[in-house]
Amino acid sequence: MIPHRKSLYQRGTRAGALLALCAAALAQAQAPLPDATALLKEVQEHQHKTDAIRENYTFHEIIRTDSLDSNGKVTETKTQESEIFFVNGHRIIRLLKKDGVELSAHDQEKELERVRKEIEGYTKAAHGTDRGRGGGRARIISQILAVAKTSNPRREVLRDRATLVFDFEGDPKAKASGMDQSAAKKLAGTVWIDEAERQVARLEVHFYDNFRIGGGLLASVQKGTSMIVDQSPLGEGLWMQVSSEDHLAARIVVKNLRMNVHIQDLDFKRFDIGMAEKIGTTR
Repeated sequence: MIPHRKSLYQRGTRAGALLALCAAALAQAQAPLPDATALLKEVQEHQHKTDAIRENYTFHEIIRTDSLDSNGKVTETKTQESEIFFVNGHRIIRLLKKDGVELSAHDQEKELERVRKEIEGYTKAAHGTDRGRGGGRARIISQILAVAKTSNPRREVLRDRATLVFDFEGDPKAKASGMDQSAAKKLAGTVWIDEAERQVARLEVHFYDNFRIGGGLLASVQKGTSMIVDQSPLGEGLWMQVSSEDHLAARIVVKNLRMNVHIQDLDFKRFDIGMAEKIGTTR
């Protein structure tokens, strides 16, 4: 039986499209990898452009904190759910629930009043010089890589998207500016950057050495403390954190802290006038 001519044509068209996609993917895979410093600069520029877009969104954040004993066994679990939005680059957190229970009417009013005052303060500050630094996780990356050595550049597919990936490790000989970069010199990890949109898609980082604050008298972050962050696109060129898994081992003054913190960000939506009226501001 001779196949119908139209079927042969359709098969040929599909095969041609598949070959074109394969050729495009091969060309992308063979393209030279960008310099890490230049790539980071692009990431920062893209992040700054999305800061204004981010302020048009609100979302819910659920944090579960598992306190651990010295053997890593969970001794206590606490949760809190909050509504998050941004005002002039500053992150505003409105607590909704604690351990799965909604705040009482009295506590809700106290929380709304606290948020109103915070918004008012950041709104006034916008007329001066105190504007939020923004940048989110991209800023963390810039702090880390400013005092780090990068290695093993490569391409990988992450959640069906092409990413540029490289490993990094803090350089003990690098000159640090401020406590953030001093801490970054003790960090190592891997970063995934979306190749098309030049946004941080994933960050895995850990302390490979102890980091002491105030000579260890005030605090000490222990080796092995780690953070894994995932970000996803929301549209309009905006990327936001959707999850984070953090492990903290530290000593604050005389108290030892060991905990796992699980963060989930969800229910992203555009900021609406109804929420503004409820809080008592039109932003």
